[in-house]
Amino acid sequence: MGGVTMSGVRATARIVARADGRGGTSLPVLEGEGPLALRRTRGSGSEARVMLVGAMSGPLGGDRFGVGAEVEDGARLRVGSAAATIALPGQAKGEARYDVRLRVADGGELQWLPEQLISAGGSDLRVTTRVEVGARGRLVLREEQVLGRVGEEPGRLSSRLVVRVGGRAVLDQELGCGPGAAGGWDGPAVLGGHRAVGQLVVVRPEFGARPVAARVLGEGAVLVPLAGPAVLVSAVAENGLRLRRVLDEALSGLG
Repeated sequence: MGGVTMSGVRATARIVARADGRGGTSLPVLEGEGPLALRRTRGSGSEARVMLVGAMSGPLGGDRFGVGAEVEDGARLRVGSAAATIALPGQAKGEARYDVRLRVADGGELQWLPEQLISAGGSDLRVTTRVEVGARGRLVLREEQVLGRVGEEPGRLSSRLVVRVGGRAVLDQELGCGPGAAGGWDGPAVLGGHRAVGQLVVVRPEFGARPVAARVLGEGAVLVPLAGPAVLVSAVAENGLRLRRVLDEALSGLG
């Protein structure tokens, strides 16, 4: 259960998507609390759509947020958010945490497309995203982080993304930015002065038989195949708008 404590807010949200036997997708579990409210929106064909709303004023220092989604065999789910998530400083001491856990069964499909995460000055946030995809599952996952609001230095942001496909780890990467992060995070080998960074992970069974070749997608963006039926697009940009454009073009290019 969620609530407010001396050390911050605790809140969780959970989604389960299941094939309804009529060519569509049902949502037998759609539970959110506090700043993590969930709303079902109009779907398309066999796809169910869910919007995460109400998380516009947090997480603050000391908060603990957790979101989980499970897509069963034959189900299709698309999850977005109504607005950007802004990490802000809070009265409680210590870092805030935002944990995301996703599971896609064989024959399931998940599009995880939240709006951008903005690291405001003075904030301290650790984000961890762990994804399990079945060998025949399908995934599109987008992560976008913007360091600071306009004219503002960023807070401290630590982000880890772990993806496993068919029980095998295909990606485990971590990035730390802002005050207190390891030296060089803003240097030419990492962000190179850019203030927006993003990843796009696409898992499709057909990539196993027809691997996608690595290629540069333009200034600050590259596509690389992973050790499995998956590809990773990594990009940096001067702002969130440009970052979104690059990632959208990369996804369109994959067909």
